Amino acid sequence: MSLPMNGIVVVGTGQAGFQLGASLRENGYAGPVTLVGEEPGLPYGRPPLSKAYMLGKTDAAGLRLRPEAYFAEHGLAVRAGERATAIDRPGRSLHLASGTALAYDHLVLATGARNRPLPVPGADLPGVHQLRDLAEADALKAALAEARNVAVVGAGFIGLEFAAVCAQKGLPVTVIEGLERPLARSVSPGMAALIEASHVAAGVRFLFGSAVAAIVGPGRARAVALADGREVAADLVLVGIGVVPNQELAVAAGLAVENGIAVDAMLATDDPAISAIGDCASFPSPHAAGARVRIESVQNAVDGARCVAARLAGRPAAFDAVPWFWSDQGPLKLQIAGLCQPHDLAVRRGDPEAGGVSVFCYRDGRLAGVESLNRPADHMIARRLLQAGRFPSPDEATDPGFDLKALALARG
Repeated sequence: MSLPMNGIVVVGTGQAGFQLGASLRENGYAGPVTLVGEEPGLPYGRPPLSKAYMLGKTDAAGLRLRPEAYFAEHGLAVRAGERATAIDRPGRSLHLASGTALAYDHLVLATGARNRPLPVPGADLPGVHQLRDLAEADALKAALAEARNVAVVGAGFIGLEFAAVCAQKGLPVTVIEGLERPLARSVSPGMAALIEASHVAAGVRFLFGSAVAAIVGPGRARAVALADGREVAADLVLVGIGVVPNQELAVAAGLAVENGIAVDAMLATDDPAISAIGDCASFPSPHAAGARVRIESVQNAVDGARCVAARLAGRPAAFDAVPWFWSDQGPLKLQIAGLCQPHDLAVRRGDPEAGGVSVFCYRDGRLAGVESLNRPADHMIARRLLQAGRFPSPDEATDPGFDLKALALARG
């Protein structure tokens, strides 16, 4: 299918936006493609920001998804440092803060998400940081070099990855979490316990069931005040309490939203000329327990972009990719295949004392997902099993002699 000369405009130059442009060219689309992003510079990968970038194992150039020459060679126009302000749906144009209007034949919203702010006094003090983009990573990295005591608010992926970095640097670090275990919304209780134990052994201190009342100054952060009256000394505070989808552009344009920009199984909005992908979009998934899901992962961004690019190139198909995630936390490599939450049965394969373990999570008698800790082979097999719809029974999953790979590769 060839679209008219206005071509395709993508709002967002993150993983999803970049992949959309790249996949359009891979699918043979020859029309104009314009990527619009608020950040300066070329598209880059975010996962290393909380790990390798903090440790100096990669630099800003190493984060780039492609070198500058790639964009010219593939005819991808990148308008960096430009903010989209409005969508003119009847006129099919995107308005920018600079006063420019970009006409489109199809618009793809890959606007991502932003950090959820900490709603307490002192949250804006110097020394309080968040981590979502390169500028925030640079500020955090500089602060880390001078820090004496670190507090992390939130025991999610970003918080634990950064806590592991602090521990590797020998810095005292306290993780403050309102719930009763780390990654409470993401992994099973058994997996959470293993992850907690590893961090504690590395020197990380946890305070669970603890609410933050304020960041204490004066002038700059020196402590985190808890609701029970305790204070945690910290001259560097990282807030990692989740994100909210960037859906305001869609709301103002009258598009449906539901925990993100609402799209159908083809990742199309209720306007046939607009699609949405990545962290900003909620969609029906055959792998989810509920009607809609919004997934924050590189896999979701990449696979969603490929799905939309194929549709725009004339090869439409429903988005049914198996979700998967990873998190590197010091010596731990956590990999998750599928959507494990909620589940009603969890069984283990492997032995954490012997180097690694996988937790098979079942929901209503079916395998919902697999959490693997330092067992990458299990993770790859789990992705194959979930995509093929072939599920071992709980007894088979726990039996070290049962050949999971043979089940995943079985025909028919």
